[in-house]
Amino acid sequence: MAALTGDLRLSPFMQHTLAGSVRFSGTGIHSGTSVSVAVHPAAAGAGIVFHRTDRRGCDGRIPALAARVCETRLGTTIGNDAGVTVSTIEHLMAAFAGLDIDNATVEIDGPETPIMDGSSEPFVALLDGVGRERQEARRRYIEVLRPIEVEEGGAGVRLTPADGFELALDIAFDSPAIGRQSLDLALDEAAFRRELAPSRTFGFLEDVESLRAAGLARGGSLDNVVVIDRDTVVNPGGLRCVDEFVRHKALDALGDLYLLGAPLVGRFEGNCSGHRLNNALALALLAAGDAWRWTSARQPLAKAV
Repeated sequence: MAALTGDLRLSPFMQHTLAGSVRFSGTGIHSGTSVSVAVHPAAAGAGIVFHRTDRRGCDGRIPALAARVCETRLGTTIGNDAGVTVSTIEHLMAAFAGLDIDNATVEIDGPETPIMDGSSEPFVALLDGVGRERQEARRRYIEVLRPIEVEEGGAGVRLTPADGFELALDIAFDSPAIGRQSLDLALDEAAFRRELAPSRTFGFLEDVESLRAAGLARGGSLDNVVVIDRDTVVNPGGLRCVDEFVRHKALDALGDLYLLGAPLVGRFEGNCSGHRLNNALALALLAAGDAWRWTSARQPLAKAV
């Protein structure tokens, strides 16, 4: 099967799933647990659904939807009515979004999606390996009709109308290693692969002890996190690009917004935002019936590389 890019059977107007199943394993960045994952094709209209295969005797299926988000501290966690959860789903969700994969079942035998190298790039490579299959069902997009905004503690997120899908973010940190960074990007598949997918999660060395005492960051290492010590990036290889930090925030936003259950036609703007505000914005949009509508693509949002 051909890789995802360059396949003429693909269409921005039709739904897509995987052409086959892909399996991988890795460590959860917070739980430190080794987890095995299998991503399978799913029927048209099924959406993205996570399935905890280790939770027997109860419903282990969790639709990847904004209404199912139950925790947003240092990652996005979804859960179902049986109390089953899967955390740190945002990087895999960003890969599904960036590659226009509408329908898939993610079987996972642990509580957290593997962190891999801290970016979406390993997931992209795995999905490329099996390819993507067009389905005989129209793809629907959520078109933003009027501005929707959420603010909290000096941070804010906003959605406004646009002809395609755009991401714009501003971040500011006291550390000179980050400082102020901005990104404004019209997103299609090529831009996702080039500008966002390789960007890794990051954290501060001074926070490690307190995070681990809280049961977090137990699987973190220089292999999967960009670590900052005061004003220095500790990782031997340094950064993949000078503004990797804001690009990763954009990657997170892409994954969180795909929990709307469909791709967006609109512009996202974030100011010092994170998972909590991203989810709040998604819920605010869905609750405002006059702020959006279902539509087909105005233009090809997933151009071949």
